[in-house]
Amino acid sequence: MSTVTNEKTNRGGFKLSDYQGLPSTLCKGCGHDNITRNIVQAYYELGLEPHNVVKTSGIGCSSKTPAYFVHRGYGLNSVHGRMPSVSVGAKLANHHLQVIGVSGDGDTASIGMGQFCHLVRRNVDMVYVVENNGVYGLTKGQFSATSERGAKSKIGEVNEFTDIDLCALTITLGGTFVARGFSNDAKQMLALIKASVAHRGTAMLDVISPCVTFNNHEGSTKSIHYVMEHDIKLNELGFVSPWEQPTAEIKPGEAVEIPLPDGSHLIVRGVNNNHDPHDKFAALQLLEESRKKGEILTGLIYIAEKERDLNTAMRVNNPKTMAQMDEADCRPPKEAFEKYLNGFR
Repeated sequence: MSTVTNEKTNRGGFKLSDYQGLPSTLCKGCGHDNITRNIVQAYYELGLEPHNVVKTSGIGCSSKTPAYFVHRGYGLNSVHGRMPSVSVGAKLANHHLQVIGVSGDGDTASIGMGQFCHLVRRNVDMVYVVENNGVYGLTKGQFSATSERGAKSKIGEVNEFTDIDLCALTITLGGTFVARGFSNDAKQMLALIKASVAHRGTAMLDVISPCVTFNNHEGSTKSIHYVMEHDIKLNELGFVSPWEQPTAEIKPGEAVEIPLPDGSHLIVRGVNNNHDPHDKFAALQLLEESRKKGEILTGLIYIAEKERDLNTAMRVNNPKTMAQMDEADCRPPKEAFEKYLNGFR
C-alpha cells in the first residue's frame, strides 16, 4: 500500500525528508540536534543534491551528527581527530562534492588540533562545524580545551586552565570564513550555514552547543542559561540566494553586502558596533575583549572571500575530477616529462 504525501519539493526537486537522516540517539534537548535541524533546513532551501554531499566526522557525541542528516549522502566516520585528512582527500578527488565535516571541541581542539591547523591554512573548500560544549560528553563530562578557566563541572570541580578560542586560532592561521553561533538561535544558525556552503574555502562554524547532561548547571560557562545571558550578537545576518530577490532594502551605512562565489550574497548588519568582517585585526581584538568580559561573541567574525581555496591553488579544478581519471589521464606526454626532468639537470 503506497503512502501519498503532499510534501513540497525545492528548486532541485527534492523533499525536506531527502535531507533528513536516522533518528537521533543523543540526549533529549542536546544542542547538537538543533544544529542538525538547521543543516537539514539550510540544505533543503539551497537545493543541494543529497547524493553529492560528503559528511565526515571523527569520534565523540558530535561525530554521531552526520548520521542524522542527508541519508543519501556519503558518510565517513574517521579515527579520532583525523576527520580533516579524510575531508581533504574527498575534496581533492572530486571537487564537485559538497563536503561538510562535523567535529567537537575535543575532536578539534585536542587530539585533532594539528590536523585542524593544516586544514585551515590550506583553505580546503568545505564547511567545518565544531559542536562546542566545553566537555567530553562521551566520557562523562571532563573539561575540554575550550572550557573557560574558572568554569565548574557538574561535580563542582573548577577548571584551572585557560581555554582555546577556536575562532581566534582560525583567523590567526589564515582562515577565510570564521563565525560563531549558538545552537538555540535558529535564525542566526540558518544564515551562517547557508553562507558557509556558498563560501569557497574553509568555513569554520564554532557553535556553542550546551550539553544538557554534563554541562548545563550553575557555574558552567556553556550552559543554556549562561549563553543566553552572555551572548553578544556581533551582527544580524541575511542570506540572499542567486535565484532570490532581496526582501529588504539595504541602506548605505546600515549594512555590508558581501558577494559570494556562487552568486549569492551575505548581508551583514552591525548590532552593537560597526565591525567590518573583512578586518582581521579588529576581529581578533573583539574576540579578546569579549573573552575578558566573559561574553560570548556570535555572528560572522571574519571573512576573506577572495582567497584561493586548496583545489584552485593545486590546479585540480578541471572538469574531469581525479576520481574520474584513468591511467592515460595520469600519464604525462613524453615531451612534458622530458621538460620536467630537464628542470632538475
